[in-house]
Amino acid sequence: MTTKAFEGTYHGDKAIWLQAGRYEAAVLPEIGANLIAFRDTEKEYRFLREPAMEEMEDFKARPIVHGIPVLFPPNRYEDGKFPWKGKVYEFPINEPKTGNHLHGFVHNIPWAVEKFSADESESRVTLALRVREGHSVYTYLPHEFTIRLTYTLNAHGLHQHVSVHNEGKEAMPCLLAYHTTINAPFAPNSQASDYGFKMTIGHRWEMSERMLPTGEYQPLSADEEKMKVGGLSPFFESMDNHYTTSPQNGRNYMELTDSREGIKLVYDVGTSYKQWMIWNNGAAEGFFCPEPQLNLVNAPNVDLPADQIGLVSLEPGEIWEETGRLYTIELNK
Repeated sequence: MTTKAFEGTYHGDKAIWLQAGRYEAAVLPEIGANLIAFRDTEKEYRFLREPAMEEMEDFKARPIVHGIPVLFPPNRYEDGKFPWKGKVYEFPINEPKTGNHLHGFVHNIPWAVEKFSADESESRVTLALRVREGHSVYTYLPHEFTIRLTYTLNAHGLHQHVSVHNEGKEAMPCLLAYHTTINAPFAPNSQASDYGFKMTIGHRWEMSERMLPTGEYQPLSADEEKMKVGGLSPFFESMDNHYTTSPQNGRNYMELTDSREGIKLVYDVGTSYKQWMIWNNGAAEGFFCPEPQLNLVNAPNVDLPADQIGLVSLEPGEIWEETGRLYTIELNK
């Protein structure tokens, strides 16, 4: 199997490319370490939504709905306020219609490329974001820490490993998610109507008009119950929904099946993620976002147990880590 890892460009921007057999992937270190492409070159599958050349400026202005952006801390915080250990951090209100802060501070800034390499079986790249006093992120989250992200490509697809290391002297919040943007269809000869999906959801959170959780659950519809077993179109209705995760058989995942091609894309995200967010752009066919989140939206402002809402705290020196995978299963074998 041919493997490569090299520095190149993606529509003119710096990219680290990985190749392993029929798979290739690209990550953009200067735009939030966004894993912007994951492809099967033999079958011409493009699993992630990618910006076209003429869309790059719009993508840079809002690098959320392409590839796999890293959100830290993710989603919305009421009035931009983030209470933590007796202090209240003030985040900019960047969603005027709700009066909230949205999506954190790491998805649109440069990360450092620590290393990239390839051997006979796989290729890999490691990127890091080191936050210290004077860093733009430190302005809002005054803690010293490093987020480290490694992508590995091999015959089994794409593997992701992320860690957050508290290198400061005080406990820090560790709230993270991915705004993963999946193409449906991802095969060139398929249509959106060929696709059905499954997600390991549990309860649906009730949300206020400001898209903040009330702390209560709301009943699942009959279609939402189908999400647990599969076969439902990712565009069955407009979704901007938040759920607890409910792992099945020890795994937390989304599956997207192309019935025309006879192939299933599996997005296994690890059981540390206690919440699923799903957004499908008003049910417009083409892509949708199954988003694994450590924490409930607005978690520091919600009066529920930390373990229930994924409000993770790292003491000095502690490391949190988790893995994920994107891979395919051929159904006609």
